[in-house]
Amino acid sequence: MINKLYERVKNYIKENYKFLIALIFIFVFFLYELPFVIYKPGGIIDLDSRIVLDDGYDSSGSINMCYASMVKGNIPFVLLSFFIPNWDLVSSKEITYEGEDIDEAIKRDRVFLENGIDNAIFSAYKLANKEIKITKTDLEIIYIDKDAKTNLKIGDIILKVNDLEVESLTNLQEYLNNLKQDEEVKITVLRDDKEIDCTAKLYNLEGTLKMGISIINHYEYELDPKIDVKTKASESGSSGGLMTSLAIYNSLVSEDITKGRKIVGTGTIDMEGNVGEIGGVKYKLLGAEKNKADIFLCPKENYDEAIKVKQDNNLKLEVIAVGTLNEAIMALK
Repeated sequence: MINKLYERVKNYIKENYKFLIALIFIFVFFLYELPFVIYKPGGIIDLDSRIVLDDGYDSSGSINMCYASMVKGNIPFVLLSFFIPNWDLVSSKEITYEGEDIDEAIKRDRVFLENGIDNAIFSAYKLANKEIKITKTDLEIIYIDKDAKTNLKIGDIILKVNDLEVESLTNLQEYLNNLKQDEEVKITVLRDDKEIDCTAKLYNLEGTLKMGISIINHYEYELDPKIDVKTKASESGSSGGLMTSLAIYNSLVSEDITKGRKIVGTGTIDMEGNVGEIGGVKYKLLGAEKNKADIFLCPKENYDEAIKVKQDNNLKLEVIAVGTLNEAIMALK
């Protein structure tokens, strides 16, 4: 029986070896990923279609966030990057932490996206003098050290440590400091809408007991008026925070800050309305120009790079640097 099967396989290979070689070549050429990614000019997203607000105000223009496009480095894309202007080849090591892969980095950026929306809502409502109250704070994991002895994952939401409910980062650290080095703790987390028990071994870092993870706050709010900010599963990163907060603000107040213009921009935002530096401003600015933007808003830290890109590529749009949400609003007014 085995001999007959062996003969059949051998004969099939002899008769179809050219096809099999071509199949292997196609697989390697198109599907094998090299340790690189390619960044290229991206596009823009009109935030009017993403923000659903009870009795919100309309705008005569549009507020758009922009993005840089990134593709994984298979062989065809890597080859094209040597010939197409503004397609830049970047080592995967430059966008990932040691010990993690691209997919983990993308998952962390998704957490940053959700945090950026939280901050955008809070800062816009405060500046517009609308009612907002934090009703719940979740502790979400954004990074796991390569040396951490744990089975926690990026995106896990911490619920309990040793069956003690955790309400804040301060509360968590105070509890850990009362334990012992090398002690293993049980962490109950929410993962994919299911409660799971994980473990982590504590170690001493500069006099403080740590689990080898980094955590970010994720908020739930009580709002008046109510709002829903829609996203797509493919989107990630916190660089849309500034424009999201601007779009929310413009929907909350009667004065239209767009004045009929197509406004595109980028920048992170915190709960106090401070605008933070971002990466990939070159690809976002080129995408804004391609989509016929009138104004491009960017963090002050990215302004010099943005102006150089504008001059090198003879771009027509106006570039404005801002340090806070209020500065952006005043600049547009």
